[in-house]
Amino acid sequence: MTVTNRNVSDGSNDGKTVIGATWCDRSALQVAPDLIGCSLLRRMPSGETIRGLIVETEAYLPDDPACHAYRGQTARNAAMFGPAGRGYVYFIYGMYHCFNVVTEAPGVGSAVLLRALFLETLPQTVAPKHARQPHRVAAGPGKLCRTLNIDRQSDGQPLSQAAGLWLEHRSSEFEAELSTGAARLVQTPRIGISKAVEQPWRWYLAGHPAVSKH
Repeated sequence: MTVTNRNVSDGSNDGKTVIGATWCDRSALQVAPDLIGCSLLRRMPSGETIRGLIVETEAYLPDDPACHAYRGQTARNAAMFGPAGRGYVYFIYGMYHCFNVVTEAPGVGSAVLLRALFLETLPQTVAPKHARQPHRVAAGPGKLCRTLNIDRQSDGQPLSQAAGLWLEHRSSEFEAELSTGAARLVQTPRIGISKAVEQPWRWYLAGHPAVSKH
């Protein structure tokens, strides 16, 4: 396990809040740790906007046996081969959706899985049994999508305010915490996969209660 303190210049917001496609047009190995401390925002069907702090991510690359793009493009994974800054949403086990941020140039086939969020407020649609532990309602990729009503309709769609699902840069306060060591990123092998399990391509915010698994 590797613990890192980060203050990455290409992860700064340069005075802008919404993350654009150009910022995502980098290796998933760069985007994944840089997304920690950024926010995913979702405009719900009710009209309320929910903000989630990204606290856990995993990177998937085109030459990676655990990546859906490894064996080439299909109808299911086509979004991974599209432009950076779009969503890639897949359905697993007949019950869970998982949300990814597409990275790199069209045709490459790479993405970052968002594994966990910490929500500032809970959507009105959260079931009472899940609301008993508010810090855990999005502590896992399936929980994240269930709570924010993300499904295949967001697959291949640009991440934007117009689409109702978008990313925002880290706050200056979070950047300051990284630079002083008050906030730290932990790097570990990915979890929940059976291939390329040795690759240390998972990052999470140290000590945060919304991380799916420490």
